[in-house]
Amino acid sequence: MKKYKLIYADPPWQFKNKNTGGSMKSGAAAQYNVMTIEDLKAMDIQSICDDDCVLIMWWVGSMPQEAIDLCSAWGFTLKNMNGLVRRKLTKNLLDFFGMGWWTRAGSESAIIATKGKPKPLSRSIRAVQSFAVREHSRKPDEFRDLAVELVGDVPRLEMFARQKTDGWDVFGNEVEDSINI
Repeated sequence: MKKYKLIYADPPWQFKNKNTGGSMKSGAAAQYNVMTIEDLKAMDIQSICDDDCVLIMWWVGSMPQEAIDLCSAWGFTLKNMNGLVRRKLTKNLLDFFGMGWWTRAGSESAIIATKGKPKPLSRSIRAVQSFAVREHSRKPDEFRDLAVELVGDVPRLEMFARQKTDGWDVFGNEVEDSINI
């Protein structure tokens, strides 16, 4: 089985929110198949990790403990809850006024976690990046490039991918040639 040194993941988090907005289709479950935290934890991610591996994982702001628990279940040690932060902008490049439980979310964060003792290739990557919003939950492609700049041109996997990207193996129900986990 192939082993990866970089795993970039945007899990399909299931959480308790209701559909809102004019179309009543703003919740994640209305956009794509979601998974429970138990199902995510049960995935055998450790079997596909190299001895030294970096996980960059997007997480839902209302579920920090679940994100930490998932990193641990997958065999990783948390290094930074806000390793990458996406500042969301509208198409007109104004601050995005998002949903939220306590405050209106205008950003998303990705954890950086490690297994073994990988070292960053670059120490000049800025954590906060600003990009216009896209389809529901879809992250800007540039974050994949930042992940490679951070870790290097190593065997890498994008989990829960929506598209095939050159240089990346993919796992996801929306792409052809998905690996099996």
